[in-house]
Amino acid sequence: MGPGGPGWMAVSDQRFIVMMIPHHDGAIAMADLALTRARHPELKALAQRIATSQRRENAQMRAWYRQWYGTEVPAWTGGPGMGYGMGMGMGGAEVGLAALQAAPDFDRAFIEQMIPHHRMGVMMASHALMATDHPQLRKLQEGMVRVQSQEIRQMADWYRRWFSS
Repeated sequence: MGPGGPGWMAVSDQRFIVMMIPHHDGAIAMADLALTRARHPELKALAQRIATSQRRENAQMRAWYRQWYGTEVPAWTGGPGMGYGMGMGMGGAEVGLAALQAAPDFDRAFIEQMIPHHRMGVMMASHALMATDHPQLRKLQEGMVRVQSQEIRQMADWYRRWFSS
């Protein structure tokens, strides 16, 4: 039982889903942009995997939310300053996507934005793991931590190989 009493874990799962869906939406928007803008085929392939997996995870979390809480997932109103929104700095998704769209070196800018975005996702999922009340959500969170951590390592390796002077 969580520190807040019997309903604490359910509220934690509910909050995690409400915050993770828009966080995933930010990564999906960045990945969709990479499908047309990235120069490196490896980065395009990664972007496709991110977009596909995070759309699937969002659909699963929406279905669980309806099943567990009897309603659609409400819009996250915490704002980008809370650190959970889009994970692209204080300006939110619009500024991050606009900067990415305008970046003279798209691949470099994509990695520079996606690594911290993924780190935030790993942190969110890791913290939520400690309190989740639903085994299937725990399994999804564990997968997020594992996959996004591997993607961070891959992007860091590419960054060193492609952009170190």
